Amino acid sequence: MSDTPFGFGLPPEEPEDGDEGKEKDQQSGGEQGPANPFGFGLPGAGGFGGPGADNPLAAMFGSLNPTDLGAAFQQLGQMLSYEGGPVNWDMAKQIARQTVSQGTPDGVKDASIGGAERSAVQEAVRLADLWLDDATSLPSGAASAVAWSRAEWVEATLPAWQELVDPVAERVGAAMGDVLPEEMQAMAGPLIGMMRSMGGAMFGTQIGQAVGVLAGEVVGSTDIGLPLSPAGKAALLPANVEAFGKDLGVPQEEVRLYLALREAAHQRLFAHVPWLRSHLFGAVDGYARGIKVDTAKLEDVVGQFDPQNPEQLQDALQQGMFQPEDTPEQKAALARLETALALVEGWVDAVVHAAAKPRLSSADALRETLRRRRATGGPAEQTFATLIGLELRPRRLRDASRLWASLTDARGVDGRDALWAHPDMLPTATDLDDPDGFVHREQLDFSELDKMLGEAAGGTGEKPNLKKDDEAGGDDTE
Repeated sequence: MSDTPFGFGLPPEEPEDGDEGKEKDQQSGGEQGPANPFGFGLPGAGGFGGPGADNPLAAMFGSLNPTDLGAAFQQLGQMLSYEGGPVNWDMAKQIARQTVSQGTPDGVKDASIGGAERSAVQEAVRLADLWLDDATSLPSGAASAVAWSRAEWVEATLPAWQELVDPVAERVGAAMGDVLPEEMQAMAGPLIGMMRSMGGAMFGTQIGQAVGVLAGEVVGSTDIGLPLSPAGKAALLPANVEAFGKDLGVPQEEVRLYLALREAAHQRLFAHVPWLRSHLFGAVDGYARGIKVDTAKLEDVVGQFDPQNPEQLQDALQQGMFQPEDTPEQKAALARLETALALVEGWVDAVVHAAAKPRLSSADALRETLRRRRATGGPAEQTFATLIGLELRPRRLRDASRLWASLTDARGVDGRDALWAHPDMLPTATDLDDPDGFVHREQLDFSELDKMLGEAAGGTGEKPNLKKDDEAGGDDTE
């Protein structure tokens, strides 16, 4: 588990005058007040703990010019007047856009996408879909191919982040309102309301920062194995694709094409396995329901809460207040999510390798680079852990890829892909430990059950026709 599962730990603020400011700070003994927990960085104010910290209003607003003062009051009002859900998503979007506009650590700024870049991405996805036709029985799932700037990626993926994060934030928000006895809640209504507004702001601030940083690193819309983009829209980020391939010694066209293969393969899976998206997001929701809040610690924080010292709530959130319950249900939800994500990524890895190996001389090198990126806790895993408190186990990705490759050898492409017809057909975590046992095990036939359920529901649509192994091109005796 992540030490700060909800990502409240904010990075230290940089002095406005860079290295010179750091030297001045060291010469003065490094004395600083608490960091601004909301990350607003009020100009000239030194944050909540800057000069004049004994007088918080003077510290926040004393040295601002009228224009900055108005902006500061507007931000403060936005934070305290928020009455929406558990996360202030307007604030998250604003901060994500601000983070993107600052550029990446290597100094690369975001830029609008030109016509040549859009055409290159569209051509890469078109060619990738042609190659994938030989590697999977699932038809194309990309109705369109788009080239996004980082800001466009933020705009397009925030709805999916909201669906992922809200269950966790809702659980935390409910706990914050339940720590006071019922008879005291009416009296403490304004305080509870302010705490919830501040909680929504803190979630929004940290999520906005995380998504903004991730926008500078992802190469497409499916880097974390989840469908973040609108359905049927394959997307690549040309600036990040170029940065990814910069030092690999591989032609940029091959890098773009290989990444387009991965994006298009993800799109096929999510488009033609209709239950998969809800299965993954449902596992996140199930995990969130099992989060246990240390109510004793939270009660202590609420009882001593000082509106002039809001960073104390920040500190409490960083000290392990929220932990998963050690229950069979919680363990099952976690295992279900980790295994499903591993199966998605393993299938994509196997299918893309089959499509790219005969056609790209750099296929092996690009495959290993991406595997190492995931295995070393790349940006996708880190951000996922930050936002919903989960750390994926990259070891399972290689296991899943080997299992899908073995299934291809034993049952053929059609027999392998038929397993996606029903969630109960998929390998389990135990099967990833024993791929040979799973490959040669007879699979159940769910086609009649699906037909009966469809007739009972009055459905007229075509149902999945999952065949037994001997009918799907496989031989259990191999």
